Amino acid sequence: MSEKGAAGGGLRERKKRATRAALAEAAVRLAAEHGAEKVTVEAISAAAGVSVRTFFNYFDSRDEAFVVIDADAGARMRRAVLEAPADLSPLAALREAMAAELAEAEQQHELWRLHAEVLHASPHLLARGVGAHMAAEADLADAIALRVRGDGDPGGDGPGLYPRLLAAVAGAAVRTSMDHWSAHQEEAAFLDVFHEVFTLLAAGLPAPSA
Repeated sequence: MSEKGAAGGGLRERKKRATRAALAEAAVRLAAEHGAEKVTVEAISAAAGVSVRTFFNYFDSRDEAFVVIDADAGARMRRAVLEAPADLSPLAALREAMAAELAEAEQQHELWRLHAEVLHASPHLLARGVGAHMAAEADLADAIALRVRGDGDPGGDGPGLYPRLLAAVAGAAVRTSMDHWSAHQEEAAFLDVFHEVFTLLAAGLPAPSA
């Protein structure tokens, strides 16, 4: 299946994403309540309302269900970066791709918080989570490189310094936005904070006025 077909999604793909998301959420909530080591595949499947066989259609192991909440997000962002209007800068294209994925950040905040707690409570899950994050960042850097080069080839030596830096900085910007919004939820909506952070990046991070 092509990346576009897998990430774009008709009804069948949306149902598959919904099932996987339900399994991941059940895994995280059970692990937050009982500890990941005590949660079984049977318990996760039952909580999501599917069979154990269905679980293994989406995950190779129990631990994998704890690590990534939405495995399709990276493919969707990559596709959005590549298909963004040509007049958008790489930073703006990445901002819009991330904003689309974070549109429901306020509603998902509790689940993401629990997810972070589960990973930090288990060193081997945290290591897998870091690995998954690094892989997703590398894929995003490849997409940025393709957009910058415009020839369908990220380069034989990898994406290069600029795409890697932009992908890493954007990830840090999202974390900073989430941390700030979490501490000041009554002051602004998350996406407003997110866009303010990216405005500062686009301006070259000027020092604030005294």
